[in-house]
Amino acid sequence: IHKSFDETIVLTDVNFRVEEGEFVVLVGPSGCGKSTILRTIAGLETPTSGDVFIGNRRVNDVPARDRDIAMVFQSYALYPHLTVYDNMAFGLKMRKTPKPDIDERVREAADFFGLSELLHRKPRQLSGGQRQRVALGRAVVRKPSVFLFDEPLSNLDAKLRAHTRTELSRLHKRLGTAMVYVTHDQVEAMTLGQRIVVLKDGFIQQIDTPLNVYKRPLNRFVGGFIGSPAMNFVNAAITGKEIAHGQIKFTAPSFVKLNSKSTLTVGLRPEQIAIGETSGDRAKFNLVVDVVEPVGNEMLVYGRMDEEILVIRAEATAYIKPDDTIPVSFDPKTAHYFDTDSGESIRDWSMSA
Repeated sequence: IHKSFDETIVLTDVNFRVEEGEFVVLVGPSGCGKSTILRTIAGLETPTSGDVFIGNRRVNDVPARDRDIAMVFQSYALYPHLTVYDNMAFGLKMRKTPKPDIDERVREAADFFGLSELLHRKPRQLSGGQRQRVALGRAVVRKPSVFLFDEPLSNLDAKLRAHTRTELSRLHKRLGTAMVYVTHDQVEAMTLGQRIVVLKDGFIQQIDTPLNVYKRPLNRFVGGFIGSPAMNFVNAAITGKEIAHGQIKFTAPSFVKLNSKSTLTVGLRPEQIAIGETSGDRAKFNLVVDVVEPVGNEMLVYGRMDEEILVIRAEATAYIKPDDTIPVSFDPKTAHYFDTDSGESIRDWSMSA
């Protein structure tokens, strides 16, 4: 599909398929077009060009209410004057579902989401997490062919977000229904999605499993967006088969497609840089420590290598303090390599490393 609002292009050549029973997450920074894709699937937006299919049915001209989808919004959208029971039953009543069926579905969903004791309450008497579960329950009772989620957890605190992510995974496993989930939170994308669609400026950057998106990013944007802390990037010069930048100098691995380029960008995940390890053909350099952040069972060390700012993961037991100069190294075979101009990966993943 292609989508534009007047002269503003929002989506360009967006093309992907969600299999029956699959959980697909759309992820990217604000303004990348992910919510517009979701609204287009739902029928709340009309594509400028292209087609949307649900099953084998082209639904471009089908009203949202007739698309057999259920959508859960960031804002819950509960009716404040209705009880939890009536909020969850509202859509079924509008479809004139028999009362015994409504009651059975509502109570089954309430039991699954732990709302059975709250069915008589109004939304104002609920916590944020309980309201979100009511919104999820209202979608579940519909038994649609597709669930659409538009950043449904963004209003919850960290603990509730983690708990509700688990509930969503359980729900997907139980229902086996296709789910499309929009988020800007890469943790949600990595933990919930069976496949991830990474977007930037209305273009799809990569579609793959969470593990492949993390381990095999197709370009610098994906490498830097997926992963926390973000991937480190170092611009380096190429001389023959040698790659060098400041203290760093090593022979380019055979799977790096150098062609006639004179520069490239080396990408290093924080866990790929080790402290003090010197075995094998590792690239070695010294890091001047600026900040040390203890985060439970590990610490994040921020430091400088010449003019480059890098972050590495270290064991919580490592005795490191600001202004220390520490020896670090990485294995060139595990690093990522990107074209400096285009940002595209120049690592040949078909070759084993």
